[in-house]
Amino acid sequence: MVKYPSGSAAALQKFTKVSQKRGESHHRKDVSFSDRGMTLEQMINESNKYYLLKEVAVVHKKPTPVQIVKVDYPKRSRAVIKEAYFRQESTTDYNGVYNGYYLDFEAKETKNKTSFPLKNFHEHQIVHLEKCLKQAGICFTIIGFTSLNRYFVTPASAVIKAWWTKSKSSVTLAEIESWSVEIASGFQPTLPYLTAVDQFIADRKSN
Repeated sequence: MVKYPSGSAAALQKFTKVSQKRGESHHRKDVSFSDRGMTLEQMINESNKYYLLKEVAVVHKKPTPVQIVKVDYPKRSRAVIKEAYFRQESTTDYNGVYNGYYLDFEAKETKNKTSFPLKNFHEHQIVHLEKCLKQAGICFTIIGFTSLNRYFVTPASAVIKAWWTKSKSSVTLAEIESWSVEIASGFQPTLPYLTAVDQFIADRKSN
């Protein structure tokens, strides 16, 4: 049974205040819809879905080529892979097209607060980025400092130079800050990395 206010001014005022409070609990202005504990890969994947839906860009995560060797069938409707191996070395994580430009990039994250280990990259990934740059692709790395909740879109040229000249050690956070465009996690898209790509394209046109 629903009890309605009696109709008196005092009762109606009390009822309105309660309703407002209930509404506030569902519409708090300080709610953040940022990364919500997502990994960097999940954030990028969600962003790519948004860009695709809005017809802004077509970017996908590259599938890793795997050769399945042994499969068990404990149930007719379910298969379990028991043994598999990589058929070839993977290149970078993502590629696609945006505004007439080919995009190719890698996603890396670290819990370090002051530096990024270059050993996170493999030589074949560096070589692949070099080849894509020679074909005028827009190539970069999205580096996430997860402990700091900071994300950087770093041109591949800077990463390549550091990788070959620093003996695969590490680069400091200050260096990454100076090379990169920093982006903040948000709601739609979760990680707006195309704002950095716009800057790379503008820099290319000006040169």
